[in-house]
Amino acid sequence: MKPHLHTFLQHAGQADFDDKTGAAPVAMPPVRTSTVRFKTLSHLDQAIAARQAGERAVIYGRGGMDTHRALEDVFCELEGGTQAFLVPSGMAAISLAMLSFLSQGDHVVVADCAYAPVRTLDKNVLERMGVSVSYCAPTPQACQAAIQPNTKVLYVESPGSLLMQMLDMPALAAVAQAHDLILMTDNTWGSGLIYQPLALGADVSIIAGTKYIGGHSDLMLGAVVAKNSAHAQQIEACHYALGFSVSADDVWLALRGVRTLPLRMQQSAASALQVCEFLASWPEVSAIYHPAWPHDPQHALWQRDAFGSNGLLAFSLRVDMPAARRFVDALRLFGIGFSWGGFESLVQLVEPAALANHSYWNPENGFLIRLHIGLEQVEDLVADLAQARQQLESI
Repeated sequence: MKPHLHTFLQHAGQADFDDKTGAAPVAMPPVRTSTVRFKTLSHLDQAIAARQAGERAVIYGRGGMDTHRALEDVFCELEGGTQAFLVPSGMAAISLAMLSFLSQGDHVVVADCAYAPVRTLDKNVLERMGVSVSYCAPTPQACQAAIQPNTKVLYVESPGSLLMQMLDMPALAAVAQAHDLILMTDNTWGSGLIYQPLALGADVSIIAGTKYIGGHSDLMLGAVVAKNSAHAQQIEACHYALGFSVSADDVWLALRGVRTLPLRMQQSAASALQVCEFLASWPEVSAIYHPAWPHDPQHALWQRDAFGSNGLLAFSLRVDMPAARRFVDALRLFGIGFSWGGFESLVQLVEPAALANHSYWNPENGFLIRLHIGLEQVEDLVADLAQARQQLESI
């Protein structure tokens, strides 16, 4: 009987028992090496032949050892993919996925709710390569309309990076399949545990393991997971050519993180819903963005396609910029910083310029504030938000 995914995560990456003593540590140690030694030339020949046949044989430390294989297996199990490729960050994962399938003269359609640095990759790398990019609203209809004869990739993120819009992934997959496109999606929000886009029709899933996979804000990591072996071969060739390598210690930390992934996400998700309800009572709040919240416009899609939620939410605060800045500065338990998915709560005031090119944003809503709800007691977080609001009113 195949164990539940949560059970799998508790046993993945465990150390093997010693043949002589029958003992083993619980966790596999981080296997660090640059050079891989071979007993004979025949053993080296076998490893090279295995790699050429598509197997995960190791001939040099850059490709990772047993620790890396264990985490790759975790990503494959979470995402339901054929093969996973580890890279040093989420942005590196986006770059690897794009560069694996694009050539000079190709065109990419990008849903404009995707992680903003995709535009930096476009301007600094893809444009120079002769690859053109079109941005469109994150709907199947808009993506369909943006497709050109030379389009090769449809790139989306679900939920969206700032307003957490759930996308209709099966409908997007139908569009991609009708035009023979590679459908890539950033699945950092779901991390395979609460959302599995490959099962919904996507071809490639991209995850910033820096966030919920690691869970402790102490590592940088990304992964690209391919649904089929043909796509995996293309990614593997690019992965090798670009020389990506991830520290065995960071991989070990990520394996540690996945043990508590279900519990952490469940706790953050429950607290986030309570924060949404609290914010809904504020007259200054014009909108709340969190797909698991029943009043979110994409709540029905979340119910249909997701298995759970997490601690990420955003809300529009109808005040001027100085007041919005004072509100953020007044918070005590929410650290000001980028990223999310760790144990701690965070706040980010999104600059208007970051939203200027996004079809879904209405400037009349005010200023966008994004919160990550961590593992603190939710009553304390609510009290912190309340005192920050009161401090604003007294100024």
